[in-house]
Amino acid sequence: MAREKKVEYYDVVVIGAGAAGLTAAIYSARARLNTLIMEKALVGGLATYTNEIENYPGFPNSPKGEEITDEMKAQAKKMGVKFKLTEVQKVELEGEEKVVETFRNKFIAKSVILATGGRPRITKAKNEEDYLFDKGISFCATCDAAANTDKTVVVIGSGDAAIEEGMFLTKFAKKVIVSVMHDEGTMDCNEIAKEAALANPKMEFIWNTVVESFEGEGHLDTVVLKDLKANKLVPVKCDNCFEFIGYVPNTEIFKEQIDLTPQGYILTNDRMETNIEGVFACGDVREKWLKQVATAVGDGAIAGFAAEKYIAESEVFEQTIMKKDKNGAIYVYNAIEADQRELLPLIEEMTEKHRADFNFCKIDVYKSDGLAKRLGRTEYPYVAIVKDGQVAEYVTEVNEDAIMAAIK
Repeated sequence: MAREKKVEYYDVVVIGAGAAGLTAAIYSARARLNTLIMEKALVGGLATYTNEIENYPGFPNSPKGEEITDEMKAQAKKMGVKFKLTEVQKVELEGEEKVVETFRNKFIAKSVILATGGRPRITKAKNEEDYLFDKGISFCATCDAAANTDKTVVVIGSGDAAIEEGMFLTKFAKKVIVSVMHDEGTMDCNEIAKEAALANPKMEFIWNTVVESFEGEGHLDTVVLKDLKANKLVPVKCDNCFEFIGYVPNTEIFKEQIDLTPQGYILTNDRMETNIEGVFACGDVREKWLKQVATAVGDGAIAGFAAEKYIAESEVFEQTIMKKDKNGAIYVYNAIEADQRELLPLIEEMTEKHRADFNFCKIDVYKSDGLAKRLGRTEYPYVAIVKDGQVAEYVTEVNEDAIMAAIK
């Protein structure tokens, strides 16, 4: 017999405790929302593995990534955020109540924020797991370049990211050795980047090679490449290795519900809204140009604010606008448009005259268009006629006769 899962209720559930998820939780909790953050691995995400972060504002002394994320975690806890270190196995995101399930528990939320991040694609070569992140293998030149000043590094890959990051590394490292799996002169990057890289005196290329193994006592000191044409091993001495062979977003459990790119990233608008109302996404898991701690924090702030706005508007929508005991007329307008403002006295006069029999409301889309979107029309002004808790029709010629004829 299947064990019944324990059910807990929250205003907001954040899935993922990287920089984006932690920030989103801080924002929602600060709005006095009961907030839960869930993480299956390490609170702080991939940033915790970064030896030095030089470009996060307010931290001029190049702290370790975990120092920054530890501060975020402490701040979230201070705000009252609850943490569950467990893996999410299933989500049901449609509908007013969102369901997030683990092996033992079922969490029901008004809003869910997806901040599951991603993971760098790795070579799967021998011994690779022994040197990931702080033991010699890195995935972010922007994060770790300064720590490699005057050192020799190996770069795996020849796509745009690999070559551009390799070029950036030459500003610090004394030598950047690039392993390319193609014939000499052939890369996967754009032509401009290729020409610049080939002309860079600090860059050296080893063609027709893939990684065979990683070696070193405690810390990586040799990358063993395999020459695909000569079928021989090529040991390359180095101080560190950077892998740029792609990135895998953690979106497998969302595939049938959330709109994704062909590469698996979550599609959002600038408000971090997904295709499902009340579900937001932020950080490296969403389709965007720059993936950094700073941009993750920005995303998280927007997502946390958007979740708070969504919950507040949901309550207003159900309790004030879509009343079932009275027919209603909802005037939707943009306050910066003079002709639409001029109709406000009419609506206020009708409100006073018919308050006992009908529900009159006003929605200003200049302040927020969230409520207006729920009414299903985006051209203003109009009056939405509500009957039995549903939008019955729209009145676009806003005058008393037309409104009263529709509302009765």
